[in-house]
Amino acid sequence: MTRDGQAMLYGLGAVALWSTVATAFKVALGYMSPLELMWLASLVSWALIGLLVARQGLMGQALRHGWRTAAWAGLMNPVAYYLVLFGAYDRLPGQEAMALNYTWALAMAFLAVPILGQRLTRMDVVAGLIAYAGVWVIATRGAVFDVAFADPLGVGMALASTLIWALYWLLNARDHRPPLVAQWQNFSVGVPVLTVLLLAGPGLEWHGWPALGAGVYVGLFEMGIAFVLWQLAVHGVSRTSRVSNLIFLSPPVSLLLLYLVVGEPILASTLVGLVLILAGLGLQQWQKAPAAPQ
Repeated sequence: MTRDGQAMLYGLGAVALWSTVATAFKVALGYMSPLELMWLASLVSWALIGLLVARQGLMGQALRHGWRTAAWAGLMNPVAYYLVLFGAYDRLPGQEAMALNYTWALAMAFLAVPILGQRLTRMDVVAGLIAYAGVWVIATRGAVFDVAFADPLGVGMALASTLIWALYWLLNARDHRPPLVAQWQNFSVGVPVLTVLLLAGPGLEWHGWPALGAGVYVGLFEMGIAFVLWQLAVHGVSRTSRVSNLIFLSPPVSLLLLYLVVGEPILASTLVGLVLILAGLGLQQWQKAPAAPQ
């Protein structure tokens, strides 16, 4: 198998796992609070990535260098991002939270203007208008001329998660830590903070084995294995756009799983809004794709 073929398999594996997480979030949040789920999933992911860091002989480097960056990066991801994201999933149907969260790439394009001094292209503006029209359709559940959102706080949290995620990656543009080391250090900062928040707040309760299994699944696959597979795909492929386009496969599979497993009826407003969001993302991807050789 060629190197590109192997990278595409890694990318497909990551996308397949990410397609299940909206369902896993809703199942897990049916048993526990967003903070409990965040703490358990982060602890599992921290342990898994720590094992991978040690296996690659990077633990010495991880213990000595990079903590100044991790001090603030860990507060953004996992703490702030996932708490806000899980809060959105707790309030909204999974299909709506998932679709709204897909606008993070557009948020990054707009935030790059003041942070990195980049300029918006005409296509960026068009893509943003199309995608955020989809956000409006989803937020109003099809009543596009009614400014009363079905759940304003839930919608606000879903959109805030995209801003946090985009801001996190923009601020990490000059982060020279190896990806696995950075992820483990960030969780090393995040887990103690989440532990304090949990003990000072609702506390930790036993919700049964299904709840434990759902939380472990989120930590292993959404925050852990999928991240590793995606890194292998991005670093192994000859042209990044080949694997980045795979993210468009995830939303339809996520909707189907939410319908089959959670029993969420698929709203027409979600389908229309998601098509608009993906169209906006597609335009943004298309303008960044390198021209084909003549």
